[in-house]
Amino acid sequence: MITNVATFKALGDPTRQQILAMLAGRDMTIGEVVDHFDMTRAGVKKHMKLLEAGRLISVKADGRERINSLNREGFKSVMQWVSYFDQFWDDKLDALASLVEQEEQK
Repeated sequence: MITNVATFKALGDPTRQQILAMLAGRDMTIGEVVDHFDMTRAGVKKHMKLLEAGRLISVKADGRERINSLNREGFKSVMQWVSYFDQFWDDKLDALASLVEQEEQK
């Protein structure tokens, strides 16, 4: 199982999580993102760079503007990592259910 460390690093910050939630609704310029936070443009840009490095957003030039978009493909490694552990939790929950049923039968 291969994971992208930069992706998980990008997901590990609440501000970046908020940015991703906003970009899930629509594409935005950095100026539009900045308007939602009480921090400098440079601070927001740093967060955006980490999201881009983690392949969670893509950035394209539109004249002088840079349009930031959610990169749904970038979330595949996260989904693969989580789904790998789904079976573990399914097995543990099944074992717990069996144990509860045994206790109830006593």
